[in-house]
This record gives sequence, structure tokens and C-alpha cells, in this order.
Amino acid sequence: MENVESLPPLEDPMFWISSGIIFCLLCLSGFFSGSETSLTAVSEARMLSMEKDGNKRATLVRKLTERKERLIGALLLGNNLVNILATSLATGVLMAIFGEAGIVYATLFMTLLVLIFAEVLPKTYALMNADRMALFISPIINVVVIVFSPISECVVWIVRHTLRLFGVQVDIVNVGGNEEELRGAIEMHRGPKQEVQDQRAMLRSILDLVNVEVEDIMVHRKNVEVLDIDMPIPELVHEVLHSRYTRIPLYQGNQDEIVGVLHAKELFRALQRADNDVDKITIGEIVSSPWFIPETTNLYDQLQAFRERREHFALVVDEYGVFKGVVTLEDILEEIVGEIDDEHDITVKGVRKGPNGLFLIKGDVTIRDLNREFEWDLPDEEYATLAGLIIFESKQLPDVNQRFSFYGFDFEIIRRQRNQITLIAVRPPTVEDE
Repeated sequence: MENVESLPPLEDPMFWISSGIIFCLLCLSGFFSGSETSLTAVSEARMLSMEKDGNKRATLVRKLTERKERLIGALLLGNNLVNILATSLATGVLMAIFGEAGIVYATLFMTLLVLIFAEVLPKTYALMNADRMALFISPIINVVVIVFSPISECVVWIVRHTLRLFGVQVDIVNVGGNEEELRGAIEMHRGPKQEVQDQRAMLRSILDLVNVEVEDIMVHRKNVEVLDIDMPIPELVHEVLHSRYTRIPLYQGNQDEIVGVLHAKELFRALQRADNDVDKITIGEIVSSPWFIPETTNLYDQLQAFRERREHFALVVDEYGVFKGVVTLEDILEEIVGEIDDEHDITVKGVRKGPNGLFLIKGDVTIRDLNREFEWDLPDEEYATLAGLIIFESKQLPDVNQRFSFYGFDFEIIRRQRNQITLIAVRPPTVEDE
């Protein structure tokens, strides 16, 4: 090792020039690291919104992030170039001072500097200010990508073909990835508890429309009010006027043979034209043709069909054409925004809160409504109602006072009418249980 007297003096201009270059290279390394983090963490939704508002830098950010392989390749190339160059210069400077021991000092010194000031610090700042930083650095990074594009494209080509040797198809994107990301973003939404719970439920319901069939939300035929088209006209008019529904299916012969739908407004118009003489009304002239839909239609398709046909009411049939129930536009909207009540609705929620976190729930209440209302996580793939869950999981038709535990919930049968479970006591898991 050289003596202290042989060390180059600190007044040597080359020492300070090299130190200044190393400092600038570390700043460039931090710039590349922070740029990589900000451009990969930037909110694409906010950039798209700003682009529509005429922000040119947001447009540039979106163009850069559309080809992330090229972007990452250029940034990593620049980052590695400046890091290697800075380390080489530091090694030369410290070897001139400490001899061969300068290699060890340079490794330790540059590792510490690069880790703190070129990696952790800029990336932490970029994560906290991703959108703002991405907008600021986008013009500079665009130039960097253009300059390094020949090399980065070559690197990307090598990476793609190397991965293919191991059976990795980089061109195949996981199906459903965008939906899963959106669902994750919905779950991460924070704010006032009740407000956020309602917002999350609404957003989740929109995504679920394609996975829910009309059979799950329809009004079952046993609860549908139907009238015989052959009944005396005065009696028919009396039933319609005293019904709480505006559209009533009409059958002929038996209730499976639905032949039309009578709208209360059309009946009122007919009465007006007949000067309120009921005997002058011909029901066949004011009845509209029934619109039958299969029970397996998903809510998204049915919503589009309602819009295209400008209809609000449809009759649900099974694969054999048997009448199963009715579904309305309001039923689908309620799946998104929650229960819609007007002054004529008879509100039957079917859920009553008891003491000590207990719920008394009717058997025909749907699992979907319970999950939506209370943010439970009960499965509903094999059944639609709470009674269906208990029968499916217990593999039996339970008796009154019989108890079960499924998915962390405690269930007790309170009331049963023939083969139908009509009332169930449910105790959901507490926070401590979870």
C-alpha cells in the first residue's frame, strides 16, 4: 500500500471534477429510478380524464405507458449506464487514494449512496407524487425513450425470446385482470363508513350485472298478481283499479297461459274514450302482447334489452316455456342502487335486527341482498336464497329449532311452513371471530 505522503492532494482538480461527475451521475440515477416508479404507478384513469380536458402532458404520459416494455427498457438502460459509470469513476478515485483497498471502499461507499439517494429516496417520493411527477418528467423521458429505443427494442426482443424458451407467452394477458383490478380498487375505497359502504355496494353491483341471472331477482309466480282475461269486464276493471301494480299479466284457461299484459294507463284511456261506460270496453284492444324472456338471461343483457325495446316489464319462462315470474326495469335498477320505494310500495325487506347482533330473516331473502346490505360474504353460486343456502349445506330439510354453522355464521330455524323455511335467526361472525 502506498504511503500517506504519496496520496494525491485534495487540491488536485481531477479529484473534484471526478467527484462532481459522480454526484451528477447519482442525480441522474435517482431521476431514472423515480421516473420508472412514477410512470408505472401513475393513475391511468386520472391521465385519461386530464387528456380529455386537453392536457397534452397527460396524453404524452399515456403514450409512454401504453408500451411499458419499451419504457422500462429505456429507463433501466439509462439507470444502469449511469450507475456503472459512477461506480467505475468512484473506484478509480478511491484506488488512487487508498490503492487496492479502494475497490472495497468504492463498493461499500457507492452501494450506500446508490441505495439511499438513487433508489429509496427518489422512489419513495415518486410513489407519493406519482401523477404530478409523471406529468413533469414526461417530455424528458420521451426524449430518453426515443434516443435509447434502438437498444431497448433489441433488449425487449431478447427478453421475449428468452422467456419463450421457458414457455412463457408474454403476449397473452390474463383474462379478467382488468375487472379484478377494478374490484380491488373498489374494496380499497375509503371514507365515511356508511357512505363508503353504499358506494362500494353500488359499484360492485354494476360489475356483477353480467354474472346475475333474472331468475335470481324476478318476482316469483306465486307472488305475481295475474287476472283472467275472460272474467266479466266490470270485475276486471275493478281488480285493476284496486291493484297496486300498473302492469298486470292476463291468463286464459290456466295461469301458465299468459296471453297479454294490461297496463292501467291504457285502461284509464279506454274508460275515458267510453265515457266511463265499462260495458263499452274491449279488453283485447288495449292488452299488449306478452314479452317472454328465458330465466338464464343475465341482468346486463336484460338491461340492454329493456333499453332497446323501451319496455319496463318482461315475463320469465324456463327452458320448457313454463311461466316462472316477472322482472321489471326497476328490479334491475334496484340491484345497482338499492331498494327503490314509492308511495304505493309495500316495503317488505324480510330482515329484522334483534338484540346482541342477531338477525331475523325470512327464508326467501336473497343471499345477494344480504351480502350487499351488510357486506357479508356468503356464497350464492348454488342457490339464491337464505333458505336455499341452509338446505344445500345441510343436505336436508331442517326442522324448527334446528341449528347450523356455515361460513362462520350461526343459523337457527325459527319457523317452517310445510316444506318451506320461512324464518331464520342468523348471527354473523363478530370482528373478534373473524
